[in-house]
Amino acid sequence: MPYPQKLLTDGERIEREMRPHWRSLVVPVVLLFVIVFVASYSMSRWGDGKPWLGWVILLAAGVALLMWVISPFLRWATSQYVLTNRRIIVRNGVVARQGRDMPLGRVNDVHFRYTVVERVLGCGTLIVESAGESGQLEIAAVPHVELVQREIFRLHELDDERRRRDGRFPE
Repeated sequence: MPYPQKLLTDGERIEREMRPHWRSLVVPVVLLFVIVFVASYSMSRWGDGKPWLGWVILLAAGVALLMWVISPFLRWATSQYVLTNRRIIVRNGVVARQGRDMPLGRVNDVHFRYTVVERVLGCGTLIVESAGESGQLEIAAVPHVELVQREIFRLHELDDERRRRDGRFPE
């Protein structure tokens, strides 16, 4: 779902909108197959003679699917990373939402880190240092993290130029 335009300020436009990298779903997908296999095997092995045991196996498989497959997928699907020409926006949460916005004018430093596996997959963790009291913004599983870092630098420069031109930033 795209970021709602009604939540942007006047003159603000979306430059890049992302979800966490698909690598966030690798473990839940593997667990899906493992849980289904183990539950199916257990049902065929022990569930035939004792119907109550079949229900216990199904309940355990359902709880495991909910915790380790469905929940991570919903967290992934409801997380958004948005870069606008004025701020960095991070939103996540399934039912209870939380978010953080960082104005580009407060950005002091942007750097990233990734493991060897993340580098091969094309993702990493983005760390944005702020001049404000809130410190730093750390965003995990950012797709194309190096390109996003450069994009933030570019947008920061454009935002500085805009604020100088509008007279809201001392030379």
